[in-house]
Amino acid sequence: MIPRCRDTFPVRMMCRCLAVSPSGDYGWRERRPSARDRENRRLLARIETLHADSDGVLGAGRIWEDLRVAGETCSVNRVARLMHTRGLKGIPQKRRWRTKEATVRPAGVVNHRARDFRASSPNTKWVTDITCIESVEGWLYLSAVKDLYSDMIIGWSMSHRQTRDLVLQAVLMALWQRTDRSPVILHSDRGCQFTSGEYRRFLNGHNLIQSMSAVGSCADNASMEGFFGMLKRERVNRRIYQTRREARADIFAYIERFYTPRCRRRLEEAKQQELLFTQPSVEKG
Repeated sequence: MIPRCRDTFPVRMMCRCLAVSPSGDYGWRERRPSARDRENRRLLARIETLHADSDGVLGAGRIWEDLRVAGETCSVNRVARLMHTRGLKGIPQKRRWRTKEATVRPAGVVNHRARDFRASSPNTKWVTDITCIESVEGWLYLSAVKDLYSDMIIGWSMSHRQTRDLVLQAVLMALWQRTDRSPVILHSDRGCQFTSGEYRRFLNGHNLIQSMSAVGSCADNASMEGFFGMLKRERVNRRIYQTRREARADIFAYIERFYTPRCRRRLEEAKQQELLFTQPSVEKG
């Protein structure tokens, strides 16, 4: 206030009204920014860039993850504090609970995962599900397959109809990216597309072990539901698609250009950390 009004009022009078000393005011204006202030400005510039590149969907936690991958050593609380100074916010998740009637689980199919979302290597545990996207032209259905090791979407397909072919195309895309034919556990809910005989025969013919949730156990497929919730919160619910084609293009851009690259960066960071801790120490002779 004092620098802004110094041409209108005497500096000493303003200092007396604001209960500050004139020497303190002159010292504050001539003092150079501290190292901490300079570092905060540099870090805030990176935070604003990441937030803008994500179309404003990333919060403090996920921006902190990206900064950590890039080599920054700041804490998540510091990121949140700096974002608050600029009014930057992510898009929080809305908690809603829905129930639907469950189908009968086929004989011989059990729950191989039991809410264990950990995977020690790629192509050992997959999850799949279907969600619907609204457009002015009509509904668009998305089926996706997720690898629990990397959290990447390794297979997906979209159609205006919710059929068996929709889920088979998504699984087939995931199989094309697999380098061997080792057994993979593929978990899903009890939707009619996943309980059909054609779907089960397809899995058996490609060395996929079918796993299915129990009645009332929606949390068994929470990893896949989490991705769909993130997709709708960060992209779908912020747009109005006029046609299914427009929705297809936007969902493709989200999966392949935004979500998957971030998963790859996190996976590379985890591998580097693992190599760092597994390398033998060299003792000086």
